[in-house]
Amino acid sequence: MRLIEGLQCVPGAERDVELALLEALSNAVLHGNQKDPEKKVHLRCRCGPGKEISIVVTDQGKGFDFEKAVGNGLTPDPAAERGRGISLMKAYMDDVHFERDGSEVHMRKRARNSAH
Repeated sequence: MRLIEGLQCVPGAERDVELALLEALSNAVLHGNQKDPEKKVHLRCRCGPGKEISIVVTDQGKGFDFEKAVGNGLTPDPAAERGRGISLMKAYMDDVHFERDGSEVHMRKRARNSAH
């Protein structure tokens, strides 16, 4: 996060990016890799200063059924065990989608345009 803040990728939206990234990393470790210390999580980050940030988090798990996890697209029950992290990532980022059968999450946040 210090790198992202220092590069000024998305000024003013760093907290949103941090929260989405924490959810993605948590999901990768807990659900993807099943807390297996032998499995790794790979993080790629691309930053266009003042433009946007793209983050890809890949785990070594089997993946999951993304459509089933988010149900019909409505906000999941807050008491539900699964699905909250995905909803939070979607709330904080502009674009969130999954690849590699769900073992890879792609997130993007564009910088806010201060000129109206």
